[in-house]
Amino acid sequence: MSITALDDTAPASPARQALPDPGAPVPKLALPTVAILVIGWTTFVASTVGYVQGWLPAWATIAMNAVVTFVMFTVSHDAIHYAVSSTRWINRLVGRAAFVLVVPIISFPTYAFIHIEHHRHANDDELDPDAWASHSRWWQMPLRWPFPELLYGGFILRTLRSRPRAEIAETVGMLVVSLLGLTAAIVTGHFWTLAVVFLIPQRIGLIVLVWWFDWLPHHGLADTQRSNRYGATRARVGMEWLYTPLMLSQNYHLVHHLHPSVPFYRYRKTWHRNEEAYLDRDAAITTVFGQHLNAGEYREWKRLNRKLGRVVPVHMPPRSSAPHAVLHRVPVASVDPITEDSTLVTFAVPEALRDEFRFEPGQHVTVRTNLGGEGIRRNYSICAPATRAQLRIAVKHIPGGAFSSFVATQLKAGDVLELMTPTGRFGTPLDPLAQRHYVGLVAGSGITPVLSILETVLEIETESRFTLIYGNRTKDSTMFRHDLARLESRYVDRLEIKHVLSEEPLHTPELRGRIDADKLQRWLTSSLRPDTVDEWFVCGPLGMSTAVRDALTGHGVDPDRIHLELFTGYPVGAAPNRDYDAATVTFTLSGQQETVELAAGDSILEAALQRRSDAPYSCMGGACGTCRAKLTRGTVEMDQNFALGTAELAAGYVLTCQAHPTSPTVAVDYDAFFAGE
Repeated sequence: MSITALDDTAPASPARQALPDPGAPVPKLALPTVAILVIGWTTFVASTVGYVQGWLPAWATIAMNAVVTFVMFTVSHDAIHYAVSSTRWINRLVGRAAFVLVVPIISFPTYAFIHIEHHRHANDDELDPDAWASHSRWWQMPLRWPFPELLYGGFILRTLRSRPRAEIAETVGMLVVSLLGLTAAIVTGHFWTLAVVFLIPQRIGLIVLVWWFDWLPHHGLADTQRSNRYGATRARVGMEWLYTPLMLSQNYHLVHHLHPSVPFYRYRKTWHRNEEAYLDRDAAITTVFGQHLNAGEYREWKRLNRKLGRVVPVHMPPRSSAPHAVLHRVPVASVDPITEDSTLVTFAVPEALRDEFRFEPGQHVTVRTNLGGEGIRRNYSICAPATRAQLRIAVKHIPGGAFSSFVATQLKAGDVLELMTPTGRFGTPLDPLAQRHYVGLVAGSGITPVLSILETVLEIETESRFTLIYGNRTKDSTMFRHDLARLESRYVDRLEIKHVLSEEPLHTPELRGRIDADKLQRWLTSSLRPDTVDEWFVCGPLGMSTAVRDALTGHGVDPDRIHLELFTGYPVGAAPNRDYDAATVTFTLSGQQETVELAAGDSILEAALQRRSDAPYSCMGGACGTCRAKLTRGTVEMDQNFALGTAELAAGYVLTCQAHPTSPTVAVDYDAFFAGE
């Protein structure tokens, strides 16, 4: 691969107006939601005890417990979307505690799956499990609304084989307990008591819930969630002082479908801070009296009602201020196991270094340690979204691996490691106004850079969607399994994850085994047709990654749209042997220029390391891009390249660990800024 120095001064593309902020982050604990849970259970217990002891009439108990059923659904609904707390297990606990008073015959995880499918396919009569609630004939609705578990039964049975065994067991257990409780009430003569305190109020609450959460937001709309996210459900405006508390904010149901992780009590605020962006996309809006409003009519309606809104822009995360990879000593904040053979390491980046350690999604850092007196460098992808000031890496334990064994057995919070500032070009430029489809094809620890890309894309590009195909041996060996489940619940209509497992005999047959040619052929001719995908991210073992790349190019995918990340390149010495002459190399690093005589056959990096021990590098195999520099004079050849894209090559960038001079003099600049960044 020959590279010749060139001078490019391409102008930057003009800035574009950003979309509004999609909503506030998930709180550490949504106190209003938890308060509803506590008040709901207290009311249920008090009304039940009051009726049983005779000091509360049946009608009062029925009315109070019907309200409990209604409000408890909102609690479990927010828990499904991880909107109750940023701590995952709290959502599961709160969701189960609330849902048992709504539909105890179905487990909370099973209903969560049903509801996520509704979000993904809202208004699609074939795929939306809630379509019966809003698309039925008028005379069927009174017969269907009181019995949602019966309408969900067919969907549950159709998808049973694809659901986790623990979820199935929990649903079967709930069903058995419910039937035993009903039987016991009948046998002991307490059926009427059970009917008053639960069965009758529950059915009343369910009728109101189906009307409130399904029919009012969705009826009469032709668009589906996939065809038009802004037209698949509606916002119902007017009389907010009454309808917002009465409907527990579901009059802004459109906000929930666009931003599922926003807690219910923030819907109205989110609507007003984003409404201009919604109006630009012709959002479905209806008054409380059922009159449809287009964008112009809504603005006029708002003017007449003297309602004002405001727009807050989305902020793109800043890039690192470091001109190239620079080593710093950084303390470890925490060391946490992910699976039995992988560990999450979070760093406490000092305030003075925050700007240098800013990163783009898909970038990596190099860790340098001195284990046993021998300097070791390892390259790890950052597995956090670029929108947050958090730097973390995941270390897969390799038998006999020096650094991974150290992390697994010795590293602890408070230890200090030498860390290079972020490098790498695996990601792609993001645009808040973009509407793209991204696909990640990854295996094992290949999830780490794609997780950062995935979460950043979904936060910044609020119109884009992401499909992740993730290969592992077993469910328990799947890194970030719970984080991915949380993200899929939060971005239900824009994120789809397919888990491919090679050692789970009961896994879905279509997803059993490895990511291989047969599966790729099936996906590329059905759900992932190349003409429907804008960018592909491939990361995993060398064999899988190159096979996927070949399959994509074989289906006509432009190589520039295939982003390939390898943790290691080909082993040193695997490249073809070539005869290179000695040369004079000049390099610029941190503003200082050095000239050195390079021996025949050596790389430019080897020349730089003769004078500067801080010359950036990591893998030495052409995979990580840490040693990237711009060729400003002369010509070189690279043995191999898995890190630089065509635009960087065209702009004259080289991997100095792979670059050998083919001219008497060569100059490179490690500090050069790439115009495409």
